[in-house]
Amino acid sequence: MSGTITRALLLTGALFSGTPAMAASPEENRKVIADYYAAYAAGDMNKVADFFAEDIEWHIPGHHPLAGTKHGKAEVAAFFRQLGKAGFRAELIALTADENWVIDMHRGWSNRSGNPQGANVDTIWVLAFRIENGKIKEARNFSYDQAAADTFFWAAYPLKPLPERLAD
Repeated sequence: MSGTITRALLLTGALFSGTPAMAASPEENRKVIADYYAAYAAGDMNKVADFFAEDIEWHIPGHHPLAGTKHGKAEVAAFFRQLGKAGFRAELIALTADENWVIDMHRGWSNRSGNPQGANVDTIWVLAFRIENGKIKEARNFSYDQAAADTFFWAAYPLKPLPERLAD
């Protein structure tokens, strides 16, 4: 009974203070990421972008053309459009969550036919997603084989030749 009263007092205080009431449950956060992966698997990039907070930050590790932190919904959506061009796919293996974070493990791969050695990748990735108000606020990627990922991204996204590369 006292737990119910405490929760009610916290909720009331949050409502009057103008701050978010409470973090989502682990189950709600797991569902956000499971639904995000379902949209990604269906190739629905507009629906994928609906899972992003406006001020999302997505951290991509490595030393390749797509590496670095992407800021904002538009930049993250552009990153995912680029992944789609390389036929990059993801298959969810496991999810765990608390009130603020979801950790996933998935297989990420691209099997582009007719491409040179290194133009494909098949490895395990772990992502840490910070969820706020039912949206992905931050994502941090970790690759099991970063060297293979770097090789793939360089093969799939070569830089423009000089002097075109420097013209912008």
